[in-house]
Amino acid sequence: MSDNSNRIYMEMDAVSENEAFARVCIAAFCARLDPTLEEINDIKTAVSEAVTNAIIHGYQKQGGIVHIEADIDGHTVTICISDDGCGIEDVNKAMEPLYTTGALEERSGMGFTFMEIFMDCLQVESKPGKGTKVIMKKEIGKNK
Repeated sequence: MSDNSNRIYMEMDAVSENEAFARVCIAAFCARLDPTLEEINDIKTAVSEAVTNAIIHGYQKQGGIVHIEADIDGHTVTICISDDGCGIEDVNKAMEPLYTTGALEERSGMGFTFMEIFMDCLQVESKPGKGTKVIMKKEIGKNK
């Protein structure tokens, strides 16, 4: 970490009501980088998708803990959202647009696609029965 780095970590119950709280907290944390409205909205959307995936798919709405870590190093924010839920058997398949395990709940299957579109880097690590970790990065101010 450089002298301009800063990090936060939080845990929250895996309930839908906490998704909005997570996105606002990460947006506030990123505000020190003076992001554009587009950059902050991109980050908020990606965080919403990752937290929602943890709640809906990781814990299958049965409850648990969502772990959120964010780090700012220079002009780059790294956000890690993880759960200790059921995990993903085939990460590559899960990342395909329109793929969903929640078809009965009218899920769009676009969560990972949105994360890829709105962030500069997306990495997904998962093991069945062990949970999932989503790591996203975005450089703030690269288009200024």
